Amino acid sequence: MELAFIPSPSRGVLHLGPIPLRGYAFCIIIGVFVAVWLGNRRWIARGGRAGTVADIAVWAVPFGLVGGRLYHVITDYQLYFSEGRDWVDAFKIWEGGLGIWGAIAFGAVGAWIGARRRGVPLPAYADAIAPGIALAQAIGRWGNWFNQELYGKETNLPWAVEITSTADGRVPGTYHPTFLYESLWCIGVALLVIWADRRFKLGHGRAFALYVAAYCVGRFWIEYMRVDDAHHILGLRLNNWTALFVFLLAVLYIVLSARKRPGREAVVEPGAETLDGGAGGDPDGGTDGTEKSARTRGEDGAEAVPEKTGDAADGADADAAHDTDRADDAETSESVKDGADSAKKA
Repeated sequence: MELAFIPSPSRGVLHLGPIPLRGYAFCIIIGVFVAVWLGNRRWIARGGRAGTVADIAVWAVPFGLVGGRLYHVITDYQLYFSEGRDWVDAFKIWEGGLGIWGAIAFGAVGAWIGARRRGVPLPAYADAIAPGIALAQAIGRWGNWFNQELYGKETNLPWAVEITSTADGRVPGTYHPTFLYESLWCIGVALLVIWADRRFKLGHGRAFALYVAAYCVGRFWIEYMRVDDAHHILGLRLNNWTALFVFLLAVLYIVLSARKRPGREAVVEPGAETLDGGAGGDPDGGTDGTEKSARTRGEDGAEAVPEKTGDAADGADADAAHDTDRADDAETSESVKDGADSAKKA
């Protein structure tokens, strides 16, 4: 009896005429769009302007791709610079091979440049974009499914992934779909950050640090299951040590930041309130602008008619009194004139 399994695609690229459409690249692109979309919503809810997240992403994404590729090539240099290998393959990013650690590090540099150009604090931007990055990773991991790579040990579980390729020493069979495990874990991380941010009002980069710490926990045990070639230190894969080190840094940042700068930033984008006609409100929704404008209208929606008060009312009364005095003077003058005419006739 044949066991159930997740089939791998027969190929990871389709050709639209001379244009190759690669599944790996599509997953990365879709992930970037989701991250920017969700980050933009969270940024506006924090009081920022629409479009700021996308403007900064223009810097962060290219830096992240370069950093992710550099980390992969450096840590797996034998795949490109050992005997019988072609070093030109190191530039073929579409064939897979992006290290999340390098992507986040270099992406942060690009985001810092973009944030400085827009005049916004980088920690606030990182908090807004953190859940989106986790979802981007969840989507991007399916690119490994298209490339039939980064799977775990052999298994007969119903959700095992079937590997049919024999390239780079692969052995056909059914294996743990570690790409699926990491994808599901990243979705959970995104939901965790969104919940914690609403519950505890995280600020000054702590939401981003929570994302990093939570991702590292999942990456540690998922990395331990993988069977692809990797460098080992004291019996652990290099990425296990990296995950452990980065986890400790993230937790340390959360603790020290909470003591030094408790609470959340009051203003995330200077001038956004003036340019956009009011603050965006808190991330849970709601603004002050609608309530303020509602006070200027009646219950039936009609514009309220302003009443004359203060100096305006006093001025109107003075004008009316002045007009009365002028009328009395005219009557007196007319009476004097009539008396003079009578005396002249007599």
